[in-house]
Amino acid sequence: MKPIDTQPHKPLQVNPIKHSQPMGAALAFMGIRNCLPLMHAAQGCASYTKVFYTRHFNEPIPLYNTSVSDITAVLDGGDYSILLAIENITSKDKSLPVEIIGLHTTGLTETKGDDIRGVGTHIEIPYCYVNTPDFEGGMQSGWALTAKALIDQHTLPSTTIDARTLLLLPNVSMQPIEVEKLKTFCEGFGYTVWALPDLSTSMDGYLSTGQGKLGTGAIGIEEIRALGRVEKVISIGESMRASAQALVNKNSAITHHAFDHIMGLETTDHLVEILMQEGVKPLPNVVRWRGRLQDGMLDTHFLIGSSHFVITGEPDMCAGMAALLRSVGGTIDAVIATTPSPILARIEAEQVIVGDLEDAKPFFAKAHLVISNFHAERMLIEQKLHHHHEVALVLRGFPNYEELGNQLKNDVLYEGSLYFLFEIANKLREIKHHA
Repeated sequence: MKPIDTQPHKPLQVNPIKHSQPMGAALAFMGIRNCLPLMHAAQGCASYTKVFYTRHFNEPIPLYNTSVSDITAVLDGGDYSILLAIENITSKDKSLPVEIIGLHTTGLTETKGDDIRGVGTHIEIPYCYVNTPDFEGGMQSGWALTAKALIDQHTLPSTTIDARTLLLLPNVSMQPIEVEKLKTFCEGFGYTVWALPDLSTSMDGYLSTGQGKLGTGAIGIEEIRALGRVEKVISIGESMRASAQALVNKNSAITHHAFDHIMGLETTDHLVEILMQEGVKPLPNVVRWRGRLQDGMLDTHFLIGSSHFVITGEPDMCAGMAALLRSVGGTIDAVIATTPSPILARIEAEQVIVGDLEDAKPFFAKAHLVISNFHAERMLIEQKLHHHHEVALVLRGFPNYEELGNQLKNDVLYEGSLYFLFEIANKLREIKHHA
């Protein structure tokens, strides 16, 4: 195991894999029912984010902005821009059933130092503010900061709990179907389950009227206010621990269970153990899927166990995929993460780097398969043409402009882990057959 390289070692990123905090915050607010996501930024910042998510999810994206320019930022001030934007949006379509406004900042407005907290005193609609400058952190931290802000600002303190209630805190890399699968899994043990944020009914590829106007997540402001009474909170990913702690601070009787990921046999077994603490037995299909995963691990370990991998993406996502591949004997040559995180120290890999795709490129020469976003595709084509070494690519993370159905890719629990292993093994078989 080599040491983790988290220090800047060049003045710029080449072929970056990192995305900004405001993008993560925008996505989180889309996971709140009837939320108006409002980016306090120049028009181009919001336009880029909207195009980014439109191409990734193939969905109309509910995202608004305050249209700040360098001139108005100095002369008019942030308060005026925010209040005017809210008035223009709500007056243009009075039928919008806005239940909460989600305001998050960017580098321009953070540098200006606008008082986004104070603006809320002039707004009658429930209001959540998040400081998400894009000159620090990344997409994962922007999402996590938004979840924490919703709890800090809107969840009411309590001293009692409602039995058999549970809150899931998914990380930004979990797709809508994965949140839905995990909620259904926990409900099978007799729990009433919420997720925060909850994209399972928002970016999930469901055709409905009024798409693209407001967030359509499966949790609303009233449920968020009542989260202080849940019995258990399960955080998935290092980035979501702070949000879970914020909830425990509202009610010390809440039990927090922290997971680095929900992939693979061992981790899913641990989740089942927690859900069975009240004496409830798993449904027969859960036991069946566990057996299928065991069989699939045997079927795929010949291919995966003889292969070398490179993984790039958000730290929480990398941790889960590396652990699952290691569980069937895979060799992780390198993990290239977008931002520093304590979880990187727990990843079993030959090299763990915080960097970009240029940092990943030296490892392609030995790799059989790369897990990355679609930006790695061109680099692997060059690898094949110039070095006559074909490397398989499995697309995960943001963005994926090459494939349809990103929101329905399931890599979690027994079922999703099995699908993931088969996808990896089939890609390896194709590459090795060609070789």
